Amino acid sequence: MNATARNGSRRIALFAETGGAGGAERMMVHLGDELLRRGHEVIPVLPTGRDPWMATQFVDRGCPPEMFTAKEGSADLHCLAQMVRILYRRKVDVVHTHEFFTSVYGGAAARLLRTPHVITMHGGRYYSSGAHRRAALRWSARGSRAVVGVSDATATELADQLGLARDRVQVVHNGVRPETGDRAPVRNELGVKDDELLVVAVGNLYPVKAHIVLLRALANMRANGAAPNWRVAIAGRGGEEPALRAFVSEHQLEDHVHILGYRSDIANILAASDVYAMPSLSEGLPMALIEAMFARRPVIASRTGGIPEVVTDGVDGLLVPPGDDAALADGLSRLFADAALRDRLATAGRGRAMDRFGVERMVDAYERLYGVAH
Repeated sequence: MNATARNGSRRIALFAETGGAGGAERMMVHLGDELLRRGHEVIPVLPTGRDPWMATQFVDRGCPPEMFTAKEGSADLHCLAQMVRILYRRKVDVVHTHEFFTSVYGGAAARLLRTPHVITMHGGRYYSSGAHRRAALRWSARGSRAVVGVSDATATELADQLGLARDRVQVVHNGVRPETGDRAPVRNELGVKDDELLVVAVGNLYPVKAHIVLLRALANMRANGAAPNWRVAIAGRGGEEPALRAFVSEHQLEDHVHILGYRSDIANILAASDVYAMPSLSEGLPMALIEAMFARRPVIASRTGGIPEVVTDGVDGLLVPPGDDAALADGLSRLFADAALRDRLATAGRGRAMDRFGVERMVDAYERLYGVAH
């Protein structure tokens, strides 16, 4: 059943429970790219009826995904049977699941076929919302080869919630392969002048991403007469968009705020920016923040989750308390007023990203967990 693929490589099934262009999904695409480059066979296993972004990414890379259907609520034996059939038919060597649902069902399928199973949790906390969820994930974790959190904060919380020994949960930081963007196209599109500073935030428009905190901070700065020469561009989509647009209208910020929706040109958006802001209330280890640091952009972010493992306050970025729009406004004012500070933080941030958060380092760690000798 688990014969190793040609040339000593592995057939690795990457299970996802969603499909959109969020951080976990982008990490999986980076992971898949590097595994392919190293000669492994990558088998994406994705749910039907979801955003097609990730499926399209893998199709473009010559890895059409296997699909499963799942229902909400009670135990879904039909879903489990689908996963078992996929693993058996594709002769999978390693099952790598991401987040709660696939870690339970994909983990069960792997156990039935005696296939090594690796779990990665990216920081989503809904597994802790009920005792039955915690019990299911604990059962899967105890039967897996490895349990991974993408940050020390995520790993510690996971161990606490599941009642696992802390050393049972490993940390593998997310990694990025940086892209070079062009500064001009997005600034021209938005009409940003040379003397205007563009603040960029990238992320799904969910309450936890707290884009409204960023808008409140900037609105207060404008009301107080500070730094009139700024714009902000928010790239992402989600249920918070109407509330964000309503705030923009209420505070007459239409000339300053651009809500871009989904964008595929993130490298160009980062290149167009002068400051990158991440006001999140909770994070695992955010890909977008690492991408901004690779792009040599000064970052200001919330001191929450795994973010302090990426950014050291005052060294390679600025950190503020989550949800504190006054502190965020103070930090932005410092960055707006001090070009030398922006340059120093951007340079240090890029160095930090290159040293610690490259995709090669991440995949080296996962290959060891898969049983690939180094």
